[in-house]
Amino acid sequence: MAREAHLGGDAAAAKDKNAEADALAAADDGGGGGGARPGGGGGGHKLSLVPLIFLIFFEVAGGPYGAEPAVQSAGPLYALLGFLVFPFIWAIPEALVTAELSTAMPGNGGFVLWADRAFGPFPGSLMGTWKYVSGAINGAAFPALCADYLARVAPAVGAGGPRVAAIVAFNVALSFLNYTGLTVVGWTAVGLGIASLSPFLLMSGIALPKIRPRRWGGVARDKDWKLFFNTLFWNLNYWDSVSTMAGEVERPGKTLPKALVAAVSMTSLGYLLPLMAATGAVDVAPEDWGNGFFADAAGAIRSNNQLEQPQLPFNYY
Repeated sequence: MAREAHLGGDAAAAKDKNAEADALAAADDGGGGGGARPGGGGGGHKLSLVPLIFLIFFEVAGGPYGAEPAVQSAGPLYALLGFLVFPFIWAIPEALVTAELSTAMPGNGGFVLWADRAFGPFPGSLMGTWKYVSGAINGAAFPALCADYLARVAPAVGAGGPRVAAIVAFNVALSFLNYTGLTVVGWTAVGLGIASLSPFLLMSGIALPKIRPRRWGGVARDKDWKLFFNTLFWNLNYWDSVSTMAGEVERPGKTLPKALVAAVSMTSLGYLLPLMAATGAVDVAPEDWGNGFFADAAGAIRSNNQLEQPQLPFNYY
């Protein structure tokens, strides 16, 4: 009985907190003098739907960059199947959990609040520490990946001091951008997202008449399943990161689910369509699909040249 009373008290407290959060959100959305908190500027500084979609997109993917090892490790067939199926068994369930818990507890603590509410302060602290370490390691990979792509057009950036300088410049620029505030970051993410996806949309359009569907059925001779699944997981993970912005979102109960649905769709198609275009239009061995290969594939598609090596027969798959 005591436990039931305790659980009932927790439920009532949670309901009261959610009601209070909804009331504050409504006051902010109203834009009136009574709803505006000092220094808050009313609802003008809250994240709206479009910037939130692109912030989630960059938390997870930022474009199909880094998807090439899926082809390299298993071949076009498994890469396409992986990016078609994996969103349904991982990305969508994680996004649904994030939407439910973020709207129930719309605070900037996100997953730390979830763990604290469910298991207590110490597990909540562990969750925050683990996610911080994971985010630091994961975030360090993106400037290096950008340098890999930049080296395709500026070979000097491929190694040594110029590569280090490029990576440091990426980090400094993005760190400065974060200091400008979430609103500026959100709309900057919209511009960067359009710039990031536009080349792949253009490549996919040019590739359409050159696609040969038989090439989608190729598989690698020596498969590296560890690399394959790590690539899928890395490219379609971190949907829960948006929970740490839930307190900055306009009407989170409505905006967060919509943004997550849009971001999951945009991210999944952002991987699948360029992969279909490049693997269908360019005839190369899976081993050539290293990081940055999309740039080579786009050049081959544009110039109508193939990158295949003459000494390799077609049955390298």
